[in-house]
Amino acid sequence: MSMGRSEWPEVGELVVATVKRIVGHGAYVTLDEHGDKEGLLHISEISSRWVRNIRNHVRERQKIVLQVNRVDPSREQIDLSLRRVTQDERRKKLEEWKKHRKAETLFRGAAIELKMEVDDLYSKAGVKLLDHYGSLYAGLEAAAKGGVAALHEAGLTKKISKVLAETAKDKIVVKGVTIQGILEITSLEAKGVEDIKGTLLEAKKVAAEHDAVANLYSLGAPKYRIEVTADDYKAAEAALEKVVEFTKDTWANYNGKISYSRS
Repeated sequence: MSMGRSEWPEVGELVVATVKRIVGHGAYVTLDEHGDKEGLLHISEISSRWVRNIRNHVRERQKIVLQVNRVDPSREQIDLSLRRVTQDERRKKLEEWKKHRKAETLFRGAAIELKMEVDDLYSKAGVKLLDHYGSLYAGLEAAAKGGVAALHEAGLTKKISKVLAETAKDKIVVKGVTIQGILEITSLEAKGVEDIKGTLLEAKKVAAEHDAVANLYSLGAPKYRIEVTADDYKAAEAALEKVVEFTKDTWANYNGKISYSRS
């Protein structure tokens, strides 16, 4: 299985593909993240300019990032585009793909150590990491930094947390810088604690969308410490700003107060 990946891609999704063969009207590729399903990159979707020779743009066995234009499972047809993908989108997608592949490899190794089927481990742990951290790799990266506590926070069992944390610390090098601040959140609702938890979990996903990892720790209600790790200070500051902005905007819909201070 491809952990966390659907059988068929969605329209508009960016996918990593391998060029299998080139023909007069385009190139046939296989989708690496979707069971090697075959798709067509039509010559009209290769470049915004006239394409004289397809091989000047793509070649066999090349890894490329494409956008999904159309999906028809009944006919097993997938139409793709190269010209609609920007350089920045390509870079980010390839980085995400490499991290997901590494996470899958680490999961398979942990499954062997736990004497479990990898599908079983994914259903018991991977789904929870996706829900809590936004991606498998982000969850393992959090474990590499924070140990088993980061996995317990996501709801994993002690046994699985121990093995995955050890695997993550051994195989993932946490890079970059970490900055932090303090969120103070209060609620007048009966389910205030659950609302706060849900908001903070979504805030972590916002950090992941901006190439950063966020960890939040309770300092005793109503205070929560937020730590954001990214490649450099500029990226960390930008991600932290987005996380705080998201949290404040979200909490404006609840009956309560929120404030933020840099620590």
